[in-house]
Amino acid sequence: MSPKIVTIFNNKGGVGKTTLTYHLAHALGELGKKVLLLDLDPQCNLTIFSIDMEKIHDIWAYEDEFIDDFASARNRIDEQEFSFALASPRSIHFLLKPTEDGTAELDSLPPPLKLAKNVHLIPGRLTLHRYEAKVGERWSGIYQGDPLAIRTATRVRALAFEYAKKCGYEIVIFDTSPSLGALNRNLLSLADGFLIPCAPDLFSVYGIRNIGSALVEWRRQFDSIFHFLSDAKRIQFPEHFVKFIGYTIYNAKKYSGGGNDLDLAQAHYNYAKQIPKTIKKYIDKNNFIDFNDLLAESIGKNSVIHTHNTLPSMSQQYHMPMWALPDATNGIDPKDRSSIGGNQGVYRDTRGAYHKFASDFLARLEKV
Repeated sequence: MSPKIVTIFNNKGGVGKTTLTYHLAHALGELGKKVLLLDLDPQCNLTIFSIDMEKIHDIWAYEDEFIDDFASARNRIDEQEFSFALASPRSIHFLLKPTEDGTAELDSLPPPLKLAKNVHLIPGRLTLHRYEAKVGERWSGIYQGDPLAIRTATRVRALAFEYAKKCGYEIVIFDTSPSLGALNRNLLSLADGFLIPCAPDLFSVYGIRNIGSALVEWRRQFDSIFHFLSDAKRIQFPEHFVKFIGYTIYNAKKYSGGGNDLDLAQAHYNYAKQIPKTIKKYIDKNNFIDFNDLLAESIGKNSVIHTHNTLPSMSQQYHMPMWALPDATNGIDPKDRSSIGGNQGVYRDTRGAYHKFASDFLARLEKV
């Protein structure tokens, strides 16, 4: 199976990207799509949102020696113990470490973490910056057709396809940091599509401008790569450069007295109206999907644009979607259960909002 690979990206942090990614994946899963999340942000926010700290510690602690020197750690244990290591979920850096070290790839893929029926996660790791350093270091070797350089640049995409083939994923979502560094250049360029979550503020507007400038340069680099590489080596890259599938205003404070169609305070509304204009001006039209009124409004219209206040923090605390909290039967602290119960309608309403967002997302993804 060939999955659709999507990156959710903004050059501005603090826009609620992790909350959006987590809930979009669960909404897609409830709509019958099988989704794999790859936490490729060295800050590991999606992993922290998804699973408890003890589980993260168990995964990371076992991997420490492998992250220091994969081949040496592998040689210190026998086949049975290594097979045991690969029988449990492992971090994305563990999976990428053989490429980073230039050693043989894993014989088998560790299972992902199951978050929900159709939603799985490859957790992140704080050490991923080491892999990013290798991406930058080896980049120039791609133009000479160096196999290790090409493998380093494309390994994340290859892993997405390998997991899709093994587990049947239809959609793979790359969660990324806000930077425009070497790793994100690859993650964004190697995806099939990307969307931009935006706060209605000056920083998101300038972030979009930065993304547009970076995409022009990255597309030029990939066009050069395609020109110099043989067909056999070029096949490891996507056939087409990444496509922009849309944006959404997100995490915006609702203000019904604003007198505008987005229910925002006037200052925020002014920035919100600049976002589609900025996208149109700074992101190359050749990167757009063919979708009517792509920039007319947020993906899913106004379904998820407003802040959820304290609901996401409760969602993260209990590692489940906001809408699942009222019906959770185990593990909810009594004081939180009272708060959730008193606002259960608000919590449950988020399901419909994210299903609407996910449905529009899927319609756009079909155009990639």
